[in-house]
Amino acid sequence: MKKELLLIITLLCMMAQGGMLTSCSKDDDQPVNPTPKEYFTYWNQCTALTTLKEYVEDVTNPRSANFISVEDRIATFDMDGTFIGELYPTYFEYNLLEYRALDDPAYKDRAPDDVREAAQNIRDFVRNGKALPDHFDMIHARAAAKAYAGMTLAEFDAYVKAYAATPANGFKGMTYAQSFYKPMLDIFDYLKDNGFTYYVVSGSDRYLCRSLVESLGIEPNKVIGMDVCISSNEQGDNVGVDYTMGKDEYLIRTDSLIIKNLKMNKVRQITQEIGKMPVLSFGNSSGDCAMHNYCMSNTKYRTATFMLVADDDVRDHADLAEGARREAKWREAGYTIISMKNDFKTIYGYGVEKTDFIFP
Repeated sequence: MKKELLLIITLLCMMAQGGMLTSCSKDDDQPVNPTPKEYFTYWNQCTALTTLKEYVEDVTNPRSANFISVEDRIATFDMDGTFIGELYPTYFEYNLLEYRALDDPAYKDRAPDDVREAAQNIRDFVRNGKALPDHFDMIHARAAAKAYAGMTLAEFDAYVKAYAATPANGFKGMTYAQSFYKPMLDIFDYLKDNGFTYYVVSGSDRYLCRSLVESLGIEPNKVIGMDVCISSNEQGDNVGVDYTMGKDEYLIRTDSLIIKNLKMNKVRQITQEIGKMPVLSFGNSSGDCAMHNYCMSNTKYRTATFMLVADDDVRDHADLAEGARREAKWREAGYTIISMKNDFKTIYGYGVEKTDFIFP
C-alpha cells in the first residue's frame, strides 16, 4: 500500500513538472509574474504612437488630474481609410454596389435605372478616372438602399461576406475581408486592455460594417453607420407605430434611406446612440472632422484626436498630393497625424503585396 501511495505521489509530481498540475511544492504558491503583453508590434517609434501612449497612461492613472473613469473612456473610429483599406480601387461599399448592379447575374437585369447609373458612375471613376457627380455620397446611399431592398438581414450579411471573401483588387495575398490596417488593430487591443470602449462610426451601411468587423470581435451594438429602414416582411406600407409584428415574421431591408452618416450626422448619431462624448477619436477624411471637433469640445476630460494620412504609394494605392493637402489641414486643425509611410512597419501584413488593378 505504501509503495502504491509513493508511486501515486511520484506520478503527480511528474505531471506537475510537465505543466499538467499547478502545484506540487510550497514554492509554487508564490505569485508568478507573467510576461508583460507587447503592444504595437506593427508600429515604428513615432510621434503619433508616443502621443497616444502618453495620453492613455495619463488618463488611466488614478493619481492624475486628467484621470477618466472607465465608464467615460469612449473612443470613436471611422472605418474606411482609418482601419480598413478604401483604395482598392475605391470604398468597399462602392465596389459592392458596382458588382451588384452591373455584374451580379441574379440582380443586374432587374436593377432600377438609378441604381445602374450610380454603379456605372463608380465604374467610370475607377476605370477611366472620370469624376463622380456632385454629392455622390448621397446618390450612392439612395442607390444602395434600393439595391439591397427585400433582403433579410441574414441574406445581406451573407452577401457582404461572400463578396468580401474575393481577392482585393490591387493586392496579392489578401481578400477584402482581410484588408485591415494591422497597426490600427493594435490600437483596438491596447485601448480595450486599458478600459476603453470603442465604437465604429462609419459613413458606410451599418449592417455592411457589422459584417466586416465581426471577425475583429467588435460587437454589433458598437457599430454606427448609414441606415435604411428595416421592416417586417409582412408589414407592407403600414407605418411601424400602427403595425404589430407577428412571431412568425422576419426582418427585411427596405429602400428607404434614413441617414448618411457623415460629418455632422456622425455627431448626431454618437450623441443619440452612445449618449456620452468621446474622449478619443480616429479618422482619415473631412467626413470625420465634425466627430473630431465634437470630441475636442469635451470640456470635462482631456481628449485626443488622430487623423490617418494615406501617404504610402509603395505598399498601398495612395494619392500623395491629396495626402499632403490633408496632412496640412489636419495639423492646422490640431489633430495628431498618423503617417502610413513613416509610422507603420507593415500596412496589411508582411505577406501582402501591392499590384496593378485588374479589370475584366
